Amino acid sequence: MQTIRIGHSPDADDAFMFYALTAGKVTIPGARVEHVLEDIESLNRRARTGELEVTAVSAATYVLVADRYRLMDAGASMGKGYGPILVAREPIAEREIPRRVVAIPGSHTTASLLLRMYLPEEPPLIEVAFDKIPSAVLEGQADLGLLIHEGQITHSSMGLVKVLDLGERWQRETGLPLPLGVNVMRRDLGEPMHVAISRGLRDSIAWAHAHVDEALEYAMRYGRGIDKETCRRFVLMYVNDYTVTLGAEGRAALERLFTKAQQQRLIAAVPPLDAI
Repeated sequence: MQTIRIGHSPDADDAFMFYALTAGKVTIPGARVEHVLEDIESLNRRARTGELEVTAVSAATYVLVADRYRLMDAGASMGKGYGPILVAREPIAEREIPRRVVAIPGSHTTASLLLRMYLPEEPPLIEVAFDKIPSAVLEGQADLGLLIHEGQITHSSMGLVKVLDLGERWQRETGLPLPLGVNVMRRDLGEPMHVAISRGLRDSIAWAHAHVDEALEYAMRYGRGIDKETCRRFVLMYVNDYTVTLGAEGRAALERLFTKAQQQRLIAAVPPLDAI
């Protein structure tokens, strides 16, 4: 039996979709699954060395690892009209952003790629662990913070104001969902294992949707103190129809993201979208 290490982030949405695999409700034939929980930028770095057999990565990082990893059709995190937001202690005009220090959750995250896409020039950036960004802004280490995960819906309760909504901007411009994270598996695993892993993840997501309360109870462990209804709202924002399957619209969204980034010379080439 082959050991398959699956890397995903210790966040409520990932916990929800991987719960059935974690708890043995769903299995992958021929595989012994080990879960590796790390923040997304750490997983992005590990993917660049091909360390894990299966891993979540930022869509922006898939460009860098597509020679080694194959895109999975299941497990994507896409927002329809919502996504990463830029926040501050007080309102700041968008034209002022390039002159302010911005805390980002990692240079290879999709959120950071989007920020570079939509600003006329890149501001001074500092990398901060995603869950420490609100504190970095409130304590004055940065003027603005780029929030991912549940901070998108809890920022106002922390005394932060939204300056720029990248999900809304993308929606207005493209009418497509915003691809943020994807799951990938090493190409050297071979087609039979690719099929088995893809089916296992899709079955795990389906199980969670069929047993929302149980999967949500597990996901709450990774909610960083948010209440159950906020956790439910956040989880169902990002574990949605595009998570079950990219579909034509999800694939079009990825192609649009990569094409736009290439046109702006932010990436070298559009990667293959041979998802399974």
